[in-house]
Amino acid sequence: MTLKTDLNIADPDALYAALLAAHKGLSAEGSAALNAELILLLMNHVGDAGVIRAALDLARQGKV
Repeated sequence: MTLKTDLNIADPDALYAALLAAHKGLSAEGSAALNAELILLLMNHVGDAGVIRAALDLARQGKV
C-alpha cells in the first residue's frame, strides 16, 4: 500500500471541527493523551508498517 498524500476526506472541515471538539476542555496533558490514543488507533487500522513509517517521516519533516 502506498501512502496517500492527496486529499482523501470527503468533508475535511467537519472532521477538523470534530477533532477540535474532542480536545475541548482537556488539559495540555489530556490533549496529548487523546492525540496519542487517536494515533495508535489509526495506526492499527492502517496496519501497514511501511505506510505508517512513511507517514511518520513526512510528518517529522513537516511535509503534510
